Amino acid sequence: MILLDFSNIIVGSIMVAHKIPNEERTSEDFIRHLVLNSVRNYRTKYKAKFGEIVVCTDNMSSWRKVEYKYYKAHRKIKREKQDKEGMDWSALFQTINKNILEIDEFFPYKVVSVPHAEGDDVIAVLAALEREKSIIISSDKDFIQLQKYQEVRQWSPLQKKFIKGDPVESLYDKTSRGESGDGVPNILSSDDTFITEGKRQTPVTKKKMELWRGKKPEEFCNEVMLRNYHRNKTLVDLGETPKSIRINILNQYDNQEAGDRSKLWNYFIDKRLKNLMDVIDEF
Repeated sequence: MILLDFSNIIVGSIMVAHKIPNEERTSEDFIRHLVLNSVRNYRTKYKAKFGEIVVCTDNMSSWRKVEYKYYKAHRKIKREKQDKEGMDWSALFQTINKNILEIDEFFPYKVVSVPHAEGDDVIAVLAALEREKSIIISSDKDFIQLQKYQEVRQWSPLQKKFIKGDPVESLYDKTSRGESGDGVPNILSSDDTFITEGKRQTPVTKKKMELWRGKKPEEFCNEVMLRNYHRNKTLVDLGETPKSIRINILNQYDNQEAGDRSKLWNYFIDKRLKNLMDVIDEF
């Protein structure tokens, strides 16, 4: 399987295209071409070894926000600021979602989208399937923990290279230090660290990390730290996805029929994808 972390790939590509005016790079035509050319590129490179494209997407509010109300809350604040500077995030996500629906309807790929699951959850569940080799297309280093499965590889579109790491060490690091990109503080810091003005994390030093390494959390945590450790493990450990969501992901993947390739030609004509018509057989 070629597991596309859809939002990560597209939003990352749009952010990198900083030389293009906001209005143009968030337009429907630009994003559609960006999406489809990316899909074609990864399929051409990796289909022979890893099989077919699987589009992995978010669906509705994440189950993690129920567990932790500040999950990714700082992103909303940042995007509201960027909206004032001309970056319309609401319109951007509407366009991305429209592209996902188009791929689901017209392209010969599976699109896995389960209520309250993130694309991360979808990727983690499918990567664990021992019956298939997988390559994850994402720049998110959270997926290093999935390299515990021998048949899993990861390509970073932003770094233009394979991401490799120690899955045990990576999970230990993110559980202890938190994940600032998702609004998850380290185990020495309170829940509201990233959204309360003036608050800062209590540093987790290298010395402390070495002291804690290899120990059970009960052996080095006080009551507050232990509570924060379990908070972080729930949020960053991709093995913590609720069982009901994991079952729904597997059921959707196993029972979904890939789309019909015969629809591609009319779709390309309708969307005026002239630059991609010559390589339509690569989709």
